[in-house]
Amino acid sequence: MGILEVKDVNKRFGGLQALGDVNLSVQENTVHAIIGPNGAGKSTLLNCLVGKLIPDTGSVMFDGQSVLGRTPFEINQMGISRVFQTPEIFGDLTVMENMIIPVLARRDGSFKLRAIEDVRDEKDLIQEAEAMLDEVNMLDKRNMHSASMSRGDKRRLEMAMCLVQKPKLLLLDEPTAGMARADTNNTIDLLKTIKARGDITMCIIEHDMHVVFSLADRITVLAQGTPLVEDTPENIKGHPKVKEAYLGEAA
Repeated sequence: MGILEVKDVNKRFGGLQALGDVNLSVQENTVHAIIGPNGAGKSTLLNCLVGKLIPDTGSVMFDGQSVLGRTPFEINQMGISRVFQTPEIFGDLTVMENMIIPVLARRDGSFKLRAIEDVRDEKDLIQEAEAMLDEVNMLDKRNMHSASMSRGDKRRLEMAMCLVQKPKLLLLDEPTAGMARADTNNTIDLLKTIKARGDITMCIIEHDMHVVFSLADRITVLAQGTPLVEDTPENIKGHPKVKEAYLGEAA
């Protein structure tokens, strides 16, 4: 059994069947990619995993516990962190202030922005934030206002904010969307470093096949809300059903 188990999940929006009988098993400490053409249901599935949407039927289990009916905050506290398609950071705060927020949230279960000034002298928190910034090569930017950074650096900061919470599962929604190739390659290198640690599971939704094939251990292909095939990257590349879904070719 995987650390994440999705069983018979269905989701409709009016007359639109967004997800149909989705089954997914993500094994611990692997990278599992979910790919598919536009409208395949990838984002809908991801939103079901983090509590933003509730499936009409089916179950979503993480580490033996159901995530259904829990708030996104509660799901985060279970050990699931999400990297959004557009980097979700506090643009009016410095890089270090952004890092303090998740460190405190993990320790105390909640955080109020007014408390930032109160924790500057808590050396253990500062050291933990600095250590993570160093791991993602952003320690030299600790005093920079995050709104002024490049998209690649904003993404790197967002990942650091997720990782410092020490999640068991990291969900990434198109982590390289809108990036130049150099930033994309830097993000791939960062994710490879995270993968090499061997203590975190990653589930990635991504359109860039260079990213997918550089990182994934397993790939699930969605089409019209239903899984077509799940296999290794090597077998997915030439699979006739995948070609048909993406290119409209006869299988």
